[in-house]
Amino acid sequence: MSDFRSGFVAIVGRPNTGKSTLVNALVGSKIAITSPHPNTTRHAIRGIVNRPEFQAILVDTPGIHKPKTLLGHRLNAVVGESLDSVDVIVMCLPADESSGSGDEFLVQEIAKHPRSIKIAVITKTDLVSKAQLAQRLAGIVGLAKDFTWNEIVPVSAVIHDQVELLATLIGGSLPAGPEFYPKGMISDQAPEQLICELIREAALRDVRQELPHSITVTIDEISEREEQGSRPFYDIHATIHVERDSQRGILLGHQGERLKDIGIRARADVERILTARVFLGLHIKVSKEWQRDPKLLEKLGFSDK
Repeated sequence: MSDFRSGFVAIVGRPNTGKSTLVNALVGSKIAITSPHPNTTRHAIRGIVNRPEFQAILVDTPGIHKPKTLLGHRLNAVVGESLDSVDVIVMCLPADESSGSGDEFLVQEIAKHPRSIKIAVITKTDLVSKAQLAQRLAGIVGLAKDFTWNEIVPVSAVIHDQVELLATLIGGSLPAGPEFYPKGMISDQAPEQLICELIREAALRDVRQELPHSITVTIDEISEREEQGSRPFYDIHATIHVERDSQRGILLGHQGERLKDIGIRARADVERILTARVFLGLHIKVSKEWQRDPKLLEKLGFSDK
């Protein structure tokens, strides 16, 4: 079809501005984990928005922040790489917060890519009044000093308000081109990566302070049972890595109850993603200071390449 459009869209913003929730709403399925803790996203996750007129490949980036660890520096590098060669940059700015130095820095980074269409999305609009939203809108207009936003769109991904309008605007901003992925595909993440993220999301629930940043997950083994049934049955064994013994105790809980709850929550999501039955075996390992150790970061999948 000659008028079909396709291209790449970077979703950027400070930590905890609703980027992953927006990606899930646009794609129409959960492909990026969400959490009230900042810096939940650690990889440039690609979600695929399929419409009859266009295909948009969304890159959900980690929130840009002042790095305190080697992992933090590598996450910021992911954002920079994601902004290169994309057709559209969508910046998420929460309605219930004002902009400060973090947003100003990110806007300066966006300005370095003059060829990209730039859309400001005011997220979490369900949390503010119309008067507050109008005030936030005025502030966002003035935030861009070296360029003009092509669009400013207020959105609530939670109640799906104006999500389809945003999708239409993104699609109309893409260049003419073919489908990059088959129509039914919603993400190019490997299943193993998504399983790790779903386990990490379950582990993040109800934890406090520094622990969210100290958790990462690796898959030890995935095997399919030979038994017959209406759905496949997978045995999955995974390791939750933390940095200190005290953190291991927090995740384990009294007599292992918290780890058991993590497994129950994660298994339900993994079964939905795989459309299969799953046995999920989890254990916790202390990988001391893994966020600062280049060799451990490489082993855990955070390459500097």
